[in-house]
Amino acid sequence: MSVVKIDKKITGYAIQKNGATETEVRQEESAKPAIEHMHENVSRPEMLVGATYKVKTPLSDHALYITINDIILNPNTDHEVRRPFEIFINSKNMDHFQWVVALTRVISAVFRKGGDVTFLAEELKAVFDPKGGYFKSGGRFMPSLVAEIGEAIESHLKTIGLIQEEELTDAQKQILAEKRSEYEQSQGKKPTDSEDFPEGAQLCMKCYTKAMILMDGCMTCLSCGNSKCG
Repeated sequence: MSVVKIDKKITGYAIQKNGATETEVRQEESAKPAIEHMHENVSRPEMLVGATYKVKTPLSDHALYITINDIILNPNTDHEVRRPFEIFINSKNMDHFQWVVALTRVISAVFRKGGDVTFLAEELKAVFDPKGGYFKSGGRFMPSLVAEIGEAIESHLKTIGLIQEEELTDAQKQILAEKRSEYEQSQGKKPTDSEDFPEGAQLCMKCYTKAMILMDGCMTCLSCGNSKCG
């Protein structure tokens, strides 16, 4: 049995088949198609799949339309993945045209760089308008128009599987429903199944929803379950 001294860095290995020479093993390995990852040199196909999100804010009479297109890498293989490739934002309102175009170009460039792009959503959602934000239906607070764009990106990344949505368990939902019912009864109101949260609820700084109520001496969010008592 011959001994081979390895004096170079090991970059891979393969099990040699019975009777196969080293050259044959190498040829077999090189014949396998390489797994394609997202990077800035990936060329844009003629057609991309995507989705458009309509955003209506009280800041403008015209809606904002956010389109995110994705590229499919390694199609029809076990390594098939869908990654965001570009973003476009359109509206009849031209007040924010300059920075909106600049933002879409920067975001698209980050998408094409590859790697983990989920941080974009969190960064944009954390932008606060110095003039103040606004509340959406259901009592959800939106700190800025930029944060609204971040929300759309986050929704899209959840749709294509890059972000795993945190959902409350059935037990947690039941506990929150019971807390809500107890709170409404303590306020002399008949419990309802409405999606709107009780009047007087405070803003939850985790999910930005006016759903924080005081129950049993502890502030608890009826939307996401966030509680200072753990």
